[in-house]
Amino acid sequence: MAERIRKATSGSPSSVQKTEEAEDVKPNSDLVSELDDLLNEIDEVLESNAEEFVKNYVQKGGQ
Repeated sequence: MAERIRKATSGSPSSVQKTEEAEDVKPNSDLVSELDDLLNEIDEVLESNAEEFVKNYVQKGGQ
């Protein structure tokens, strides 16, 4: 029974995974640029009012 499992899983998943990784290269560059834009926006907010931003996330009693 263990041999049957080994035969079924050997080789195939790695080749499928490599193909998927190659196809994901272009969308990842779009995702990276969107993430950079989001992080830049967060930086701008923190530069302008960091103290207020942090106070909104401080845990209050009973939360």
